[in-house]
Amino acid sequence: MQQIKDYLDQIAIISNSDWDFFTSKLERRIIPKKAVFLKLNDVENHISFIESGVVRLYIPKENPEKEITFGFSFKNQFISAYDSFLTQKPSAYQLQALTETTILSITYNDLQEVYKKTQIGNLIGRLTAERLFLIKSKREQNLLNLTAEERYLKLFKERPELLKVIPLKYISSYIGVTAQALSRIRKRL
Repeated sequence: MQQIKDYLDQIAIISNSDWDFFTSKLERRIIPKKAVFLKLNDVENHISFIESGVVRLYIPKENPEKEITFGFSFKNQFISAYDSFLTQKPSAYQLQALTETTILSITYNDLQEVYKKTQIGNLIGRLTAERLFLIKSKREQNLLNLTAEERYLKLFKERPELLKVIPLKYISSYIGVTAQALSRIRKRL
């Protein structure tokens, strides 16, 4: 619980009573390596904070080689199929733990209760939503403004540990190139 406390303390000062109420709603879950913990067309019922591990966001296809990876989340970040969570409608993508992943999760209904019963709930919710939006916006801008090689270099400048934990086929999909094109990029560098 200390990791999420440290993260939220960067956003705002939380009273002990608000903190106690919020943490009473959190559930620690351990997701095995490679497990899909939100499937296509399921409704997302959780926002989770990653204590350890790496999660992939992707659109599944009949042929696994055609899957589209469009996001990764790491330790000390929130993870959710956030559009499905907000609308309570089926998700158009899946969430998969790439490593054994420990998360602290809160359900949709419990979060609504935190919003209603605490002074800090709405602020935390808004700021968390803003951070998730900024990550998404940055990804879209990178896809539109950078070459595949620039996206690859930027990704590993920001997250050098990726090479150790994420298979190259997911990285190539994430930067928008084939595995062969990624191999050529890596040879040039």
